[in-house]
Amino acid sequence: MKCLINGTIVLKDRLMTESMIVFDDVIREIVPADATRTDLEYIDAKGRLIAPGLIDVHSHGCVGEDATTSDAEGIRKMCQSVATDGVTSWLPTLMTYPLESLGASFDMLRDLRTESQGDPAAWNGAEILGVNMEGPFISKAKKGAHLEEYIIPPDADFVLSYADLIRLITIAPELEGAMDLIKKLTATTETRVAVGHTAIGYEEALEAFDAGVTEVTHLFNAMNGIHHRNPGLVGAALTRKDVYCELIADTFHINKGLFQLVADCKKDRLVLITDSMRAAGLPDGDYDLGGQQVHKEGIHCLLADGTIAGSVLRLNQAVYNLYTYTDLSLPEAVACASLHPAQAIGVDARKGSIEVGKDADLILIDEDLHIYRTMMRGVTIYEQ
Repeated sequence: MKCLINGTIVLKDRLMTESMIVFDDVIREIVPADATRTDLEYIDAKGRLIAPGLIDVHSHGCVGEDATTSDAEGIRKMCQSVATDGVTSWLPTLMTYPLESLGASFDMLRDLRTESQGDPAAWNGAEILGVNMEGPFISKAKKGAHLEEYIIPPDADFVLSYADLIRLITIAPELEGAMDLIKKLTATTETRVAVGHTAIGYEEALEAFDAGVTEVTHLFNAMNGIHHRNPGLVGAALTRKDVYCELIADTFHINKGLFQLVADCKKDRLVLITDSMRAAGLPDGDYDLGGQQVHKEGIHCLLADGTIAGSVLRLNQAVYNLYTYTDLSLPEAVACASLHPAQAIGVDARKGSIEVGKDADLILIDEDLHIYRTMMRGVTIYEQ
């Protein structure tokens, strides 16, 4: 058994001092700091904050690798890289590609998920919780950086055959057969359905939510903007209290002036994501995303025609940006990248917050969200 001492614990609703966390693969106890124990391996937090591990439910890649096209070693490299950002579990996110290619990637990722959920010391990276399927069932009018030639109507048989792996899927409800698939998935599987890359309006959005959609993919991006006579998907998402909204809080995809508005509207339904691509963690230059060339310059990732194409955001930076540009407390900002995404994809019984009985996914940070140590199920997978 191990014990984290000399730190301030970031709970889901407050900071806790003068306490320590006793854990092995799960959190066993949270006890007073002056409790005397001789059966523990003590880990000194050195006065830092002890926060729950972060969860990225929407990330395409980083450090030169891509969830859609990389091999198993590339996926492992990404799992190790995101751990340096405090991410202890995530959903590799696949883009619009032919179903045959996606199926091959899914088969590989299913095996890697099993491997990642085994011995954390042997895996030495963030746990794979499943996959996020963003495309190819999207609107050509709002395709963003997805290749139009691969966009197709929903294929229910394909999705259902991988329903055990797909934790989250983006669907444009206006496509033929989309609403039937949404209803079938939400009624018969644990797959959560998001709407995104869509041209639907306000009423159609409400209809999709009533049919079982629980999330909106990267709010504001790849959808019609809000208007006072036509609130659109954005208006429906901000006012519908039971719907989660993803936010790319890099200050480029979304102006930082809107962070407070979204936080006020969504509260515990705000989910920070990176939407990162393979250029994340690498120098400026030209990179591939979904079969198209993307130019990275600073935090800007653009196709040749100026279309925004993913990001190079890291999840701890997203938390810092939200914390900096809103009046959210640190526990509230951290929850947007830990507890809320866990709840959004239905893994909050064991992930997302520091509570007895949950996995010992823990990070040591400072108030600038620098990562000093990342532990997945009690094992250190990154240390500065």
